[in-house]
Amino acid sequence: MSVLLEFAMFPTDKGTSVSKDVSKIIAMIRESGIPYKLTPMGTIIETEEMPEALDIIQKSYDLLKDDSKRIYATLTFDIQKGKNKRLISKVQSIEDKIGKVEK
Repeated sequence: MSVLLEFAMFPTDKGTSVSKDVSKIIAMIRESGIPYKLTPMGTIIETEEMPEALDIIQKSYDLLKDDSKRIYATLTFDIQKGKNKRLISKVQSIEDKIGKVEK
């Protein structure tokens, strides 16, 4: 199974730049070994099961909760049985049709 999760999570009470807080989340994801892509508007991860994806959300929240009065989050899931490596293959499918795309 493939669980693609696109999410953004950040404190809303830290001013206009939250990169310090977001960096903590990205470092945690990187250290977890889960495949991910950082984008300007969020992060996309791919896990084999839903509990793994939800664990990343919980750990992200845990990194922010003590120093933040308010946390904003968006989450979008795409779950497909019998598939894997869709973080790469979905982009590759488009590139096969139109050529390289900006990543």
